[in-house]
Amino acid sequence: MKRVYNFSAGPSMLPLEVLEKAQKEFVSYGDTGMSVMEMSHRSKDYEKIINKAEADLRELMEIPDNYKVLFLQGGGSTQFAMIPLNLMNKNNKADYVNTGQWSKKAIEEASRYGKVNVVASSEDKTFSYIPKLDKNTFDPEADYFYITLNNTIYGTRYTELPDTGNVPLVGDMSSSILSEKVDITKFGLLFAGAQKNLGPAGVTIVIIREDLLGNAMDFTPTMLKYDIHAKNGSMYNTPPTYAIYFAGLVFEWVKEQGGVAALQKKNEEKAKILYDFLDSSELFKGTVVKEDRSLMNIPFVLPTEELNAKFIAEAKERGFVNLKGHRTVGGMRASIYNAMPREGVEALVEFMKEFEANNR
Repeated sequence: MKRVYNFSAGPSMLPLEVLEKAQKEFVSYGDTGMSVMEMSHRSKDYEKIINKAEADLRELMEIPDNYKVLFLQGGGSTQFAMIPLNLMNKNNKADYVNTGQWSKKAIEEASRYGKVNVVASSEDKTFSYIPKLDKNTFDPEADYFYITLNNTIYGTRYTELPDTGNVPLVGDMSSSILSEKVDITKFGLLFAGAQKNLGPAGVTIVIIREDLLGNAMDFTPTMLKYDIHAKNGSMYNTPPTYAIYFAGLVFEWVKEQGGVAALQKKNEEKAKILYDFLDSSELFKGTVVKEDRSLMNIPFVLPTEELNAKFIAEAKERGFVNLKGHRTVGGMRASIYNAMPREGVEALVEFMKEFEANNR
């Protein structure tokens, strides 16, 4: 069966080598005689799997010893509540930057538990840029400062992190984790849903500095307390065992590619191929200001809705799937995560050139 080039924003394309290894081990993992799906999370065999996954992630992201790595459930959206419940605990307020759909949802959720100060927003231009930040708008008494590092829907990313001083910086990196190097020590907390760059949906990774643990609001449900999960090694309840196993395979694959820095170089090269074409095209146009362009999610449009629909349909026939853009942006979006090979981007651009020639 021929595989398509899957440009979905998530769940997204996964490395073929990882899929084949998981397939090989699906019925019987090693000499256990059982699938990881059937394995007790308390068993020695599974303990080795989760411990290796954590060790590999720590190595890849250069995570210091004073940070905990948690494998949780509930997706990134549960983090919208867990973060204020656990961190908005001193002055009951936090700073947020609004750069898209997911930060808007995070702001709405955090507003249930304290005062949210939106220090900047790019909503005025459909989130097509990262707003310039004025430190005078920052609240020095904020319990934390929240950003979305890469905006999946709108195709923007932070190229420079805000200097928040003593206020812990919190980052949603669901669609950019392991795609480019990030200095963990700049953050108090980072989180990422798995279904973009790490594996199947089901596990959410949280990296949290130890001094931020243990101060959850009194009414916080036990399952939503970071310190509970940290004390129990992500085993307070049954974790998403297979999703963690699969993420571990992806971590091994990233190491085989040369690590995060090597993948960042490849990602920059892939993105440049598509952006260079968009900049030179008379028919296709990118929707994001150049200085804030994402390496992972590239939205673009054609002059009419009819042409957008025609392109998406013809692309699907040619094996380029899930290119339809989010309804708030329209047009198309090519998500080119770590697993998307350079050949996939090159083939898409060749098809776009052909489409342009036929539809002028």
